[in-house]
Amino acid sequence: MKPVPDKPLRTGYTTGTCATAATKLALQTLITGTRQESVSVYLPAKQWAHFSPEFIEVKESSVKAGVKKDAGDDPDVTHGAVICAEVSWASEPGIHLDGGEGVGRATKPGLDVQPGEAAINPVPRRMILEAVDELLGECGPGKGVSVVISIPNGEELAKKTLNARLGILGGLSILGTSGIVRPFSTSAFRASIVKAIEVAVASGCKHVAATTGGRSEKFAMEYLTELPEEAFIEMGDFVGFTLKHCKRLGIEKVTLAGMPGKFSKVAQGVMMVHSKSAPVDMNFLAEMAKEAGATAEEIEEVKSANTATHAAEMMAAYPEFFTILCRNCSEHSAREARGGLCVETLLFAMKGQLLGKAEYCE
Repeated sequence: MKPVPDKPLRTGYTTGTCATAATKLALQTLITGTRQESVSVYLPAKQWAHFSPEFIEVKESSVKAGVKKDAGDDPDVTHGAVICAEVSWASEPGIHLDGGEGVGRATKPGLDVQPGEAAINPVPRRMILEAVDELLGECGPGKGVSVVISIPNGEELAKKTLNARLGILGGLSILGTSGIVRPFSTSAFRASIVKAIEVAVASGCKHVAATTGGRSEKFAMEYLTELPEEAFIEMGDFVGFTLKHCKRLGIEKVTLAGMPGKFSKVAQGVMMVHSKSAPVDMNFLAEMAKEAGATAEEIEEVKSANTATHAAEMMAAYPEFFTILCRNCSEHSAREARGGLCVETLLFAMKGQLLGKAEYCE
């Protein structure tokens, strides 16, 4: 068991906030000719944040500044990354914002940015443009400036994210809605699920596969070869949440793919399958074992199993047990969506063999 922290978890700042701070540092240096020692950014969360530069590099016709991202106590892959902005005067009036090294580009519809654009999401884009516009206002009318956001090693870091699946290639996204990273927040993961469904819909998918993790996704991809890559959505523990948004966005069929541990909970009607959610009811599994034809002794063994995975191992000689489990998963899931959605369940063993499947339509 993890120790309970004796103090509140520390918040951090989004890539969007860091990109805005780097832009202000670079532009203020370009305007004044003096390297800035700090800068303040007003966040959408209606509070100020203060930053010192990781570096400021004055070039012949531009200034580049970097701000190291501090994600607080959140296990963010971009924690410690340096978010950079290079600014220069432009020949045309206005603000010309783009992404450079390590910032991805959208290649699919359904995202917050159009295909071909740098993956700088709407709120960070607005923060950067407003900060630049304010500083340009001090320079008088008619000035134009170019801003290029970059992240050294961003392309490598992006391999640890879902960007490629969403159609954002070549690097990370500049993200954030409040400007603040809240440790271990589920809101970011939920938002990524919705965005993945939106991308699937925009790509023409009516059938998606929702998986509990990377391993189950790999197995599902090997089984559902007819589905395109964008149809695969990593839902984690958020089964009910994913099903409801699939229905809302017009998906007609969802294939759930996972393993006995989490899906034994879904079979009971539990739609949030985190380890801290409702425990697996071993008596429920024993009833399914009885229905599958297990002996009285085997049924008692299932009741005393350590985990659902352990119970599944005991039932290896009864294929009907896994079919029943899948049928219960599909029925509960279709009802969770309140009709209008077909749900198929694929149950995999740890090494990838398909244990059972069933489909149910409300």
